[in-house]
Amino acid sequence: MSIVRRIRDITVATLNERLEKAEDPVRMIDQFLWSTREEIIAAEKLYQQYMNHSGQLKSQWLSAEQQRERREQQAYTALKAGEESLARMALHEKASCEERSTQYRELYEQSRQNTLDLEEQLRQLRSEYQTVYDKREYYVARMESLKLQQRMNQRMQNGVGDGGHPGTVFRRMEDRISDMEHEARSLRDIRRAGTGLGDQIGRSVGSAIEQELEELKRKLKKEGWSS
Repeated sequence: MSIVRRIRDITVATLNERLEKAEDPVRMIDQFLWSTREEIIAAEKLYQQYMNHSGQLKSQWLSAEQQRERREQQAYTALKAGEESLARMALHEKASCEERSTQYRELYEQSRQNTLDLEEQLRQLRSEYQTVYDKREYYVARMESLKLQQRMNQRMQNGVGDGGHPGTVFRRMEDRISDMEHEARSLRDIRRAGTGLGDQIGRSVGSAIEQELEELKRKLKKEGWSS
């Protein structure tokens, strides 16, 4: 189990999967960076505590080792002087020092190993932080591109919507003018048709009058009148 308490609700392993589905990936990255930074701070504090503790254990181990060596030398000196009881007492204290030396050495080695493990975790956390921070820069740029694209789309929609595009406007103007021209031609044709009809009617009426006049002349002639 990690000696650093995990306080992040997401990890690098799941971050990439969530980013593509997130509505605001930058916010998610900021949350990850914040929690990772908090974890780094906690790990650095714990690392410093382990370093201090390891130093104390090493000092106690070396002190017990020095006492063991000193008691061994005292036992040798006492035995050399014929003081066997003193030598035996020194050897007894030597055994006690040796036991403490072994105990402190084991504690120091365990603490030192934990310190190395924590150091590796710190290295990984810092690496993760930097990697995700670099990814944040990419997503910030990506989100900015998206916002600009949305603004451009909105601008184009406002300009083009409801027939606002120049091409659409000109087409509608062309259709309107064509309709007006067609209407004008129709009226002109109607007028021309009306004028031609009047002339035709006039000619028909004149012809009838001439015929009627000729008939009256023939009648007068029969009656002996001359024109």
